[in-house]
Amino acid sequence: MEYDLVIVGGGPAGLAAALQARKEGVERILILERDKELGGILQQCIHNGFGLHEFKEELTGPEYALRFSEKVLQQGIECMVDTMVLEISDKKVIRAVNARSGYMEIHAGAVILAMGCRERTRGAIAIPGERPAGIFTAGAAQRYINMEGYMVGKKILILGSGDIGLIMARRLTLEGAEVKAVVELMPFSGGLARNIAQCLDDYGIPLYLSHTVVDVIGDARLEKVVIAAVDEQKRPIPGTEREYEVDALLLSVGLIPENDVSRKTGVLIDERTQGPVVNELMETNIEGIFACGNALHVHDLVDFVSAEARKAASAACRYLRREVKPGAYREIHAGEGVSYTVPQKFRAENLAEGLELFLRVKNIYRNRRIEVRDGETTILSLKRPHLAPGEMERVLVPGKLLEGFKGDSLTVTLAGGEGA
Repeated sequence: MEYDLVIVGGGPAGLAAALQARKEGVERILILERDKELGGILQQCIHNGFGLHEFKEELTGPEYALRFSEKVLQQGIECMVDTMVLEISDKKVIRAVNARSGYMEIHAGAVILAMGCRERTRGAIAIPGERPAGIFTAGAAQRYINMEGYMVGKKILILGSGDIGLIMARRLTLEGAEVKAVVELMPFSGGLARNIAQCLDDYGIPLYLSHTVVDVIGDARLEKVVIAAVDEQKRPIPGTEREYEVDALLLSVGLIPENDVSRKTGVLIDERTQGPVVNELMETNIEGIFACGNALHVHDLVDFVSAEARKAASAACRYLRREVKPGAYREIHAGEGVSYTVPQKFRAENLAEGLELFLRVKNIYRNRRIEVRDGETTILSLKRPHLAPGEMERVLVPGKLLEGFKGDSLTVTLAGGEGA
């Protein structure tokens, strides 16, 4: 089996990438999706709020996915659902299996990694206490309620203030459950400000920052959860314990880009993002293998996933057309207040339209400037009235600003203003 482009993952990133590649003339495209239908996590996100940037209107997750999956089918793009990718070689040979065709070897001219992300579990964060039933990741609870028709509990506590947890606080409340509180280890929320307002404030659900779960109590079923305030080193403060009688605990404690297959392939992983290290074309350290969406770094809005996937697909098309220019790599460093940047390196030879940078900050800041520096020289400075870790920032460095680039690296840093 031979294809020009194979896309691993049929979620929003994979679908947008496939459509962009077809738009640019690629004929033989294959999408491999492990679930039974296209759309990825969007299928269980029945709340609205999707598509404001992409379609200029509010859609639910399934509606957003449907707009892309219908176009994919109309374009005659081949899709294999219920198909598990076992490994990808550095020669771009994909080994996969499904119940219809069995074991397959698929040869690709280029590969786009778009596998999405997965949730951190109780085991990953080592919550102390007993091990009763009634502890779910927020995404699993979302699937139970929205797709399987099961309530996960009547009295709920949520650990972590990521967007899925915030949205589930509202969803459970609307289904008649009592959400006692959302508890966040950090001194700030990991979710979007709009979700805090619409999912917690509007329903009177308290958010306790700088708190964590210190004990889980229950035999067969969860009975109680004990929380406590934490100090600056994230250690529980004795005497601040508070006990809640609940029958379900939801965990919304972070997402991890899905890259088990990438690691086996030899793709270099950035330990800060847990996604591949990529260049200005979203290409990994393995030639012809690109990455985008939540498999590359966790996004705050699906609209940005779609936009990034189109960029990766355009780059893959350039690779297939042999239009990528070689050049010396320059590193991009995360400076003061910046957690990471994507991409992590670039070649100026491929930046006619400028260098697009995505980044997240470490804390909440006010009235700061995002500065891009060539050594000690600031080549770009952008004012930001508010910056938060839960909100991804995008910076476009115009190509003309890189023409006189003198150093061997760029640094993206925060300057001035207020905040930690």
